[in-house]
Amino acid sequence: MTDVLRRGRASLAFSFLVQGVAFALLVTRIPAIQDRYGVSDALLPAFLAAVPILAGVGSVTTERLVKRVRPSMLLRWSQPVVLLALLGVGAGERMVELGVALAAFGLAVGVLDASMNMLGVSLQRSYGRSIMLSFHAAYSLGGIAGASLAWVGAHWDLALWVSYLPVVALLLPTVLVGSRWYVDDGAAPAVAEKAGEGQVVVFKWLLPLCLVMTVAYIGDSTVSNWSAKYLKDVLGSSEQMATVPYNVYMVTTLLGRAIGDLGVRRFGAVAVVRGGALVAAGGFAVVAVAPGAWVGMLGFTLLGLGLCVLVPQTFAAAGRLFPGASDAAVARLNVFNYVGFLIGSPLVGALGDAWSYRGAMVVPMVLVLVTLVYARSFAPQPDRYGGGHERPRTADVGRGSNGL
Repeated sequence: MTDVLRRGRASLAFSFLVQGVAFALLVTRIPAIQDRYGVSDALLPAFLAAVPILAGVGSVTTERLVKRVRPSMLLRWSQPVVLLALLGVGAGERMVELGVALAAFGLAVGVLDASMNMLGVSLQRSYGRSIMLSFHAAYSLGGIAGASLAWVGAHWDLALWVSYLPVVALLLPTVLVGSRWYVDDGAAPAVAEKAGEGQVVVFKWLLPLCLVMTVAYIGDSTVSNWSAKYLKDVLGSSEQMATVPYNVYMVTTLLGRAIGDLGVRRFGAVAVVRGGALVAAGGFAVVAVAPGAWVGMLGFTLLGLGLCVLVPQTFAAAGRLFPGASDAAVARLNVFNYVGFLIGSPLVGALGDAWSYRGAMVVPMVLVLVTLVYARSFAPQPDRYGGGHERPRTADVGRGSNGL
């Protein structure tokens, strides 16, 4: 049984890593995509907004699908669709082809994100201790790798399909092989018996976690979309230096998530979430008052260390809150990932244009402090992890092991 869980954890971590690579390859080559298809600046926001909107649709659909299909099956087949859609973005020639590829990417990403986190929550339950941050650390590592590959493609002026094809050709068969070891939640009947058979997700109980998820992604999208512009236009850095903050943010996100599970086991989820929110708010404050580029980069470094713990712990808390319906809770919560992404970038841009970009950074700072109000939502439920509260669990590799 231990070997089954270890293989399941390793294969799921690899899936997170691959998704980090794919998403970074898409978002970091947006200027090249725009040039390839002749997408105007006025039309570009519509294309970019369509991806998270369709991802939200995919996540909602996943909540319904998991009543009939195991999450491992959904993950096994949605990840190849994401990779093939990425290749389609790079290989198309007409705008309609770009639209179809991005639509497929968005829908599949919604299914992929939801099913990945479902399996992560159920594996954490089977392990009996916090491991959720380690999966998201793999995603961060994949994001760094994908951004680096994108830089190579841009540096050598490679066509998009030339940049994407080797990556997809390598990762596609690898994830299909790795998917044989995904582990579904065989503990569901025992948990459901304790929590109440047929437990349903009560949205008002889930709402505090939804707000935290939204706030976390508002902060994340602020960094990813505005850090370079802020450093260059507000703090007067060179164009080359302006590319550094996001890379620093990704590295500190990776480091924070790599050690975050140890913090949860030692101090508890509530303390880690509160600490992360305070560090993230401090990061935004430093960015807002920074006199120069180097101090600004310090602020973005703090942001990576603070924000990195919020999303994984929010998914884990949803699983504890609804132990008999964790898959449905995770799918519904995942929608607010995309809500935050849709709000964050336009919010900062509008405030920056109407007021000032320094002042705009204060808004996500205040929003992330809202997490402190709802920190008790991360407290252990009867389904506790670690600290002597472990229970015997069983894991089911199910049809996902030798499946379709």
